[in-house]
Amino acid sequence: MTTLITGAAGFIGMHVAAALLERGEDVVGIDNFTPYYSLDLKRARVARLDALYGQSFSFRDVDFGDAAALTHALSDEKIDRIVHLGAQPGVRYSLENPAAYIHSNISGHVNILELARHSDISHLVYASSSSVYGLRADTPFRVADRADTPISLYAATKRADELMSETYAHLFRIPQTGLRFFTVYGPWGRPDMAVWKFTEAVLQGRPIDVYNHGDMLRDFTFIDDIVRGVILALDHPPADDGGPKPGGFTTPHRLYNIGNNRPEQLTGLIQAIEEACGRSAEINLLPMQDGDVYQTFADIDDINRDLGFVPATPLAVGIPAFVNWYVKEWSNR
Repeated sequence: MTTLITGAAGFIGMHVAAALLERGEDVVGIDNFTPYYSLDLKRARVARLDALYGQSFSFRDVDFGDAAALTHALSDEKIDRIVHLGAQPGVRYSLENPAAYIHSNISGHVNILELARHSDISHLVYASSSSVYGLRADTPFRVADRADTPISLYAATKRADELMSETYAHLFRIPQTGLRFFTVYGPWGRPDMAVWKFTEAVLQGRPIDVYNHGDMLRDFTFIDDIVRGVILALDHPPADDGGPKPGGFTTPHRLYNIGNNRPEQLTGLIQAIEEACGRSAEINLLPMQDGDVYQTFADIDDINRDLGFVPATPLAVGIPAFVNWYVKEWSNR
């Protein structure tokens, strides 16, 4: 069994690859090392996978937004399943460089769909985002809710991915699962996310920027819970039985939320980081940023009912785990 993982140098991609490799499967990882954040971090993730699982893990430096390059890079591989986690992330950066989102998240997603179509895979699992829900005031966010009012280009591209996947599921009967991730954090995480930025600033004695004066709610979800949900989904592809599925589809395509099902105030996050670091934070209160949403809150009834997914890591456990990793493994690099 060989699984292709796009974005294998990324945060979630590295952890999902490690989990599959740990249970004896083969993984082909691809990434093109875009400089959105530290290339050293991305290369360190790939080096870790190679060092631990080299015989079962192979890696290709390729841009999946380039169809010809993708086809060439994988021409000698027999792929059984795909976990498509590669994307151009970030809400605020989409205001600065929209072309990057069209290339990776739109063209790239179509290229992966075409790869799935012509490779006779058993299942394509792909990353969507809680951002697709926009400025909804009613919570928790349910997969059955309408998601047609995105407030950032990033969110719009992720919703477009879901709709393109539905088209391919309808036309070519490709089994697919789209996963709407909610604010993922943990060891080997992303430096552009709040948990990393706040931790780094507190440890270095720098002020932290807190938007909307700290009045924001996020469904912070620990990486181990995310990985568990991804693999549960991957191992249980949707049936092509004409029955209704989460997302409102009757094709072999479904959507799930993966979140902690417990939103936290940013102030609570900061307190947890202060406790784990043993230092107080200097806070710089700022207004809401364009493209940001006030709250996220995942309804996980669908994935719990269908796959038995239950998040197991509260912020009080996850934040010390991240801080310990950062201090021991990364702060001196």
